[in-house]
Amino acid sequence: RSIRATKPSEHTVILAVVPRTSADQEETSVLPLLNAGFNRQFMENSSITACYNELVQIEHGEVRSQFKLRACNAVFTALDHCQEAVEITSEDHVIQYVNPAFEQMMGYHKAELIGKELTELPKSDKNCADLLDSINTFIKKGKEWQGVYYARRKSGDSIQQHVKITPVIGQGGKIRHFVSLKRLHCTNENNKQVSHQLPCSDVQRLQYSPHLRESHSFKCKNRRRDSTDVKSITSQSSDAPSLQTRWYSSMARIHSMTIEAPITKVINIINAAQENSPITVAEALDRVLEILRTTELYSPQLGTKDEDPHTSDLVGGLMTDGLRRLSGNEYVFSKNTNLSHSHLSVPNTINDVPPCIAQLLDNEESWDFNIFELEAVTNKRPLVYLGLKVFARFGVCEFLNCSEATLRAWLQVIEANYHASNSYHNSTHAADVLHATAFFLGKERVKGSLDHLDEVAALIAATIHDIDHPGRTNSFLCNAGSELAVLYNDTAVLESHHTALAFQLTTKDSKCNIFKNIDRNHYRTLRQAIIDMVLATEMTKHFEHVNKFVNSINKPMASEETSSHSEGSDCECTGNIKNFSDNQTLIKRMMIKCADVANPCRPLELCIEWAGRISEEYFAQTDEEKRQGLPVVMPVFDRNTCSIPKSQISFIDYFITDMFDAWDAFAHLPVLMQHLANNYKHWKTLDELKCRSLRLPSEN
Repeated sequence: RSIRATKPSEHTVILAVVPRTSADQEETSVLPLLNAGFNRQFMENSSITACYNELVQIEHGEVRSQFKLRACNAVFTALDHCQEAVEITSEDHVIQYVNPAFEQMMGYHKAELIGKELTELPKSDKNCADLLDSINTFIKKGKEWQGVYYARRKSGDSIQQHVKITPVIGQGGKIRHFVSLKRLHCTNENNKQVSHQLPCSDVQRLQYSPHLRESHSFKCKNRRRDSTDVKSITSQSSDAPSLQTRWYSSMARIHSMTIEAPITKVINIINAAQENSPITVAEALDRVLEILRTTELYSPQLGTKDEDPHTSDLVGGLMTDGLRRLSGNEYVFSKNTNLSHSHLSVPNTINDVPPCIAQLLDNEESWDFNIFELEAVTNKRPLVYLGLKVFARFGVCEFLNCSEATLRAWLQVIEANYHASNSYHNSTHAADVLHATAFFLGKERVKGSLDHLDEVAALIAATIHDIDHPGRTNSFLCNAGSELAVLYNDTAVLESHHTALAFQLTTKDSKCNIFKNIDRNHYRTLRQAIIDMVLATEMTKHFEHVNKFVNSINKPMASEETSSHSEGSDCECTGNIKNFSDNQTLIKRMMIKCADVANPCRPLELCIEWAGRISEEYFAQTDEEKRQGLPVVMPVFDRNTCSIPKSQISFIDYFITDMFDAWDAFAHLPVLMQHLANNYKHWKTLDELKCRSLRLPSEN
């Protein structure tokens, strides 16, 4: 009793050692011992091991619990003095604790709240109808929720709070409590209240404490395990003054550098904004900085690979360079690209095109133009004929100051270097992309945003964008250790090859050199534009191009249109775009990307044909990978098991929908979007019926 009377004994475990009772005696009650201040009793035992085991069990059980309880006093003291309002509830939302800051903010006394369910308290009518349901759904999954919420004080006033609710997971992985941190949301009408609630933010405290500021900055900025603390190095280098001097000299030069990357400027602006921001804003900006420091800013992250193997395989096959080469496996192009030009016949003019071809080409300005009919009547040479017609319509020869004979010779050389043996990447695909590009160039907003040079560059880029394509992906070439993969360091292998070969073939012979009569400056500008567009068709930067287009073109244009409508004036959006070459570059990239993969937006019959052709090419690649013992880049494209509808659905969902939504918002393409919706419905129907082919059996 005297031990219990002292303050330090509050969390002490006291064990009563009692004599053993004989077998004929009745065991006595432990209540007198407990009332005297003991925690438990222990029957005396002559075995040291038995005594030791009892002590170990007490230490691991009651003693540790008492330690936690003793720490709880400190925790509750901290909570009582915390300037943020804190509310702790059970898993059933029964209030178990509120701190004085909560009482002050809400106007209630603690005794009025403890034991009440949250649903019993009056609610503000300023919140969205489904906000509470959304919050409950979120936190019941064990996820932290934070956001702005209106609460009603005891007086009936509604106040806007920034709330963070954290579920507390207990034994068995179940949620046992919810901890809510609340502070007044910073608005003009309650700034005065905020000023006495939050005298200084975390950021301000960092400013007042050099030690805290340094540790905070290193925590934020030096994420890598091998990042080096300047002070730790200099403090260890007292015996090496020259090293220390060099270090300080280098640091001084770094801080005085005037060359600053755009991302550095962004981070510096955010850091500056944090200094005078409320805690909630500073924390949000910290998360922004975390995202900016990642390397893949534009690529969305897929879930587990098992969720959708079709999407995962498409992403793996189209957006990565695959594994590296395996020794002994080399893939070399079978085609001889050093084509001689001596066999070319004397070019005819556009007026000498056979009537059956000319009749087809009369419809080439329509989106529903059937490229496969042109492929058939031209004996798989649609690119020359379509190219002559389209280039004439856009005045390419006039811009380049070249003859129609030179243009025709050039088109023949380019088409001859497409592989007719490829089921998909052949000159018909090139002609299809050229047709789509020309169609987009005819749209008013596109036409108003680009110069004549941009139009010529786009048409040439579309024509050459897949020249000498081997019918295999970049990943395959890298895995196989092909000559091209080695030449281009496994980076944008095919796209680099397409542009390089096209310019080699063009400038090799005066008869087909369409650039021979333009001045050097025009040529360099045109060449750079063509290269940039072809490289944009490489899928590893797909999401980067789309996101840049949305943020730099779509959003500013939508904002300008909104303001112009409100002012009652016409929008000068396209004029503003034309003033910035970077914006024109983004438009050209987006245009050729959409043209390159426009198959799902073509009329259904054309869409089905293209889907069959690309699937066959992927099947052939999988077959060859298995034959050569190479890694199989896209396992779902096995001709014996593949579901073509599933692959098309995945491709549309992951790559097409967002991109064409953005392009449609700019260029206005209702016909394409209608075809896309119809085609998607076709593939979904087949998939629901477990059909793996291009059409239903009855349609076949």
